[in-house]
Amino acid sequence: MTDFKTLQLLDLFRWLFVRMGIDYDLMRKILHIKLTMDERKVPTLFNQNKKKNDQKYGYIKSLWIYVLFGLILIPLMGFGQNFLFQMSIAFAMIIFLIMTSLISDFSSVLLDVRDKSILSTKPISARTINAAKFMHIFIYLFYLTIALTGIPLLVSLFTQGIVFFLLTVLEIILINLFIVAITAILYIAILRFFDGEKLKDMINYVQIALSLMLMIGYQVLIRSFEFVNLDMTVSFHWWSLFLIPMWFAAPFNLLLNGDTSLLTVLYSIFAVIIPILSIGLYIKLIPTFERNLQKLLSTSKSKKEKNNRLKVLLLTLLCRTHEERAFFRFASLMMKQEREFKLKVYPSLGFSFIIPFIFIFTFSGSEKIDYATSMSYLNIYFSMMIIPAAVLLLGHSAKFKAAWIYKILPLKDYTNLQKGSLKAFLIKLYVPLFLVLSLVFSYIYGIRIIPDLLVVLVTSWLYTLFCFVTISNKIPFTKPYDEVGDAQGWKTFLLFIPIAILAGLHYLIASQIAFGPTIYFIVLFFINMLVWKLAFK
Repeated sequence: MTDFKTLQLLDLFRWLFVRMGIDYDLMRKILHIKLTMDERKVPTLFNQNKKKNDQKYGYIKSLWIYVLFGLILIPLMGFGQNFLFQMSIAFAMIIFLIMTSLISDFSSVLLDVRDKSILSTKPISARTINAAKFMHIFIYLFYLTIALTGIPLLVSLFTQGIVFFLLTVLEIILINLFIVAITAILYIAILRFFDGEKLKDMINYVQIALSLMLMIGYQVLIRSFEFVNLDMTVSFHWWSLFLIPMWFAAPFNLLLNGDTSLLTVLYSIFAVIIPILSIGLYIKLIPTFERNLQKLLSTSKSKKEKNNRLKVLLLTLLCRTHEERAFFRFASLMMKQEREFKLKVYPSLGFSFIIPFIFIFTFSGSEKIDYATSMSYLNIYFSMMIIPAAVLLLGHSAKFKAAWIYKILPLKDYTNLQKGSLKAFLIKLYVPLFLVLSLVFSYIYGIRIIPDLLVVLVTSWLYTLFCFVTISNKIPFTKPYDEVGDAQGWKTFLLFIPIAILAGLHYLIASQIAFGPTIYFIVLFFINMLVWKLAFK
């Protein structure tokens, strides 16, 4: 049996584990088994296109993508002396990438109940088992951190000096400790109040929230700084205390720039004290965590959804046949309950909500927008970017082998299944997103844009059908997710082009024709009715 280089390196610290009361030999054997099993595991970032015979060392092979991400850090870490700004941006990227990787790829390690059922029956102390679990996570975070920050650290060693290099290494270690502790404490809090099924759902929601925080966080972080004579100067606000990347950037300003202001010192204290306190809190809560992990073995009972008369009436108006209504309900349940679908679609749904606002504020720059006359509300067309990916994924499922059920149903064709699934996506996912966006836009720009919003809504229905015909998923939920290859990805990317054309056409009609949006809406509404009938004949 081959040995792992990481375990050979870990042998150098054997004395430290022994002094902590850990059975090092047993911990090493446990780690060896875990690492051997992990060779067959493919990380989330790559699990769409990997074949079964190419899964060995999947995580190690995937690290090149983090090396590419790390190249972005070189200008921030390697050059310049405005450390508070540069390192805040750099640490924001590092925290986001490490935390999302931890949740997506290592949740199974943090939440592993097999240790409890297998190892607890053996004469092994809980301290040794917990140490093996922690070191298992630490080894992979070490790989990830080196891949992400290795090249920028080497560049900074030659350009910024040894003090900057050592301080950055220390900060990165503290960040990793903080991320592991915060993630574990989050899981402890969820398990304290919810069952195992809810936790599995919450892991999805945390990923979605982190994806949104990336886009929002960069905007907030960048707006904490202002350009003054081509130099970046910090502009502190009360909410700056909650910007974690600034905590870890402050020691650079304190030690290298000699900034001894109150907030800089306070941030520097936070950067050291809070990771240590969070790890201490996690260690103290480990017994509670282990007890609550048993909830993962339980399954929650599914609740029957109550149908009220209004829902039944709306569904009858939306879907004309019994078969179409049945498949509408079926597709709604699949999108609601299938975690793989939610993991792939929901973050994009969040992006579609945020992107219109980012484009509005980015392209406006320092100019003040006159919302009473501006047509920048047409940025709401960016919300349609979710549609191609969602329509593509409607054809896939983790339970694709169950598609044999379609063959035994008394169906002449699959048009009702297709129509019901597309309408379920629109009504359950896209329309709620669009309605919330419309309320916000109407508040900002006024009720004058309501006809334009109606145009965008019916345009999205037409665009959804266009995507379906172009992508040509014949039967929903019948393909495995690993068939979503590069060719399909390029196809969905090219489908963004019609969005720009539709937005441009809308702009021309709204700006050149009196009552143009109202007329355009009526025309589009009847075109939709006709096209939806013809497309499924």
